[in-house]
Amino acid sequence: MSDTLMLPPIIAGLRSRFVAIRALLALLPLSLLLLGMRVAMGFVFFNAGLLKLHSFDFAVQLFANEYRLPLIPPEIAARLAMTVELGMPLFLFAGLATRLATLPLLGMTLVIVTLVYPASWVESLLWGSVLLMILTRGPGVISLDHLVERWFEKRSRPMAADVTPRMVSRAA
Repeated sequence: MSDTLMLPPIIAGLRSRFVAIRALLALLPLSLLLLGMRVAMGFVFFNAGLLKLHSFDFAVQLFANEYRLPLIPPEIAARLAMTVELGMPLFLFAGLATRLATLPLLGMTLVIVTLVYPASWVESLLWGSVLLMILTRGPGVISLDHLVERWFEKRSRPMAADVTPRMVSRAA
């Protein structure tokens, strides 16, 4: 008897098609997915910040009457939330200081799910997961962070490796 299990031809055919489709899907660059995540999360927070900006008095009332954050006055909480929601997405969009920009957004997500809307845990879990993906994997190659990193890599190479034959002939 053989140790390998022989699959019926129809099952083997389906499996081979599944493997081929999975291989095609794996060709999608992670950087493209990360770009989509950065833009999506950026707009979630940026739109919330715009709402606070356009109706700041109403936002203060929400913080005072509905959100009721401990230890922080509603006026300061509303201004702080608006600033983070308008500022950090710009870094996500550009892919600049991206990992750093995810930290205040993760903090806001944790505050929302623990103190403000615990029933929104599914949405908060999604936001947190996307932000953690960006934090742990970085923004990808479609970002200013990538360009900055490449610039620093070029400048950190030893000088001896950058010597060209023309420079050597001048030194001789």
